[in-house]
Amino acid sequence: MDQIIQIKNLNKNYGKFPILRNVNLSLDKGKIIGLCGPNGAGKTTLIKILVGLLRDYTGEIAVGTHPIGNKTKALISYLPDLNYFEDGINGKRATALYTDMYPDFSEQIFVDLMEKMRLDYHLPLKKMSKGMREKFQLALCLSRQAEIYLIDEPIAGVDPASRDLIIETILRTYNEDALMVISTHLIQDIEPVLDEVIFLKEGEVSLHENCDDLRERTGQSVNEVFREEFKWSEN
Repeated sequence: MDQIIQIKNLNKNYGKFPILRNVNLSLDKGKIIGLCGPNGAGKTTLIKILVGLLRDYTGEIAVGTHPIGNKTKALISYLPDLNYFEDGINGKRATALYTDMYPDFSEQIFVDLMEKMRLDYHLPLKKMSKGMREKFQLALCLSRQAEIYLIDEPIAGVDPASRDLIIETILRTYNEDALMVISTHLIQDIEPVLDEVIFLKEGEVSLHENCDDLRERTGQSVNEVFREEFKWSEN
């Protein structure tokens, strides 16, 4: 069985305001899946629940064969949408930190990715541009030999050249046996790399489909279907 994430009847509120509503998803290994929707659709909330950062929800979630917890955290490599390191960290310090924290971390892969993305191993984060920071954190995420990669908005707010490099790096480094979920509202940029797409609309799954099947069924690109689905939403 290729299924690695199973979500049943997931609901999440902030106070009385619903963020996720009756989410049901089955996600398989060996795929790159786009988690798409406008800002505020619930993408980051869903990812944080899968990572184990948010607990106050209802429903059932299994990652591998386990409920969310320490065993599932070991399976997931997570790239959040915001910077999560102190400004003084650099490649050397990050290597020491990740080596201690994650048995599946590969220093060699990290060093190679830093070189490919033209990042200075000794440059502190505070001296990096936004695009450099995105690439630095992505390099760390991809340097783990994880079974699941959850990547939240990796290309938001960076220049087109950096977007292209980030997407190319994901493709070159991606373990084909793993599941990768990329959250984004910039579907046009990542459509070429996706196997499946999930649309989140006001906290609900409005579509989960193989990208080739979607294009054949609609006669449109995934981006065109996305724009039609969310034409009244702010992107």
